[in-house]
Amino acid sequence: MPGEFIDVRVDSQIAQDPEVARKLEEVCPVSIFAAEPGGVRVVEENLDECVLCDLCLEVAPRGGVEIVKLYEK
Repeated sequence: MPGEFIDVRVDSQIAQDPEVARKLEEVCPVSIFAAEPGGVRVVEENLDECVLCDLCLEVAPRGGVEIVKLYEK
């Protein structure tokens, strides 16, 4: 089930990078990212726990992760 307030999009190119996946999982304080053998998985049930800390934006390559505030649409 997608988030009601927040959506997180990961560029398909970096989603398959195990190093980026590990970094995303490590920095996210609310476990939105899970590092798996094939790359990163967004844990949809945790999306609305996002605290908008931007740590994922800092560790991912520029433009690799996008936080979409659904309440602003």
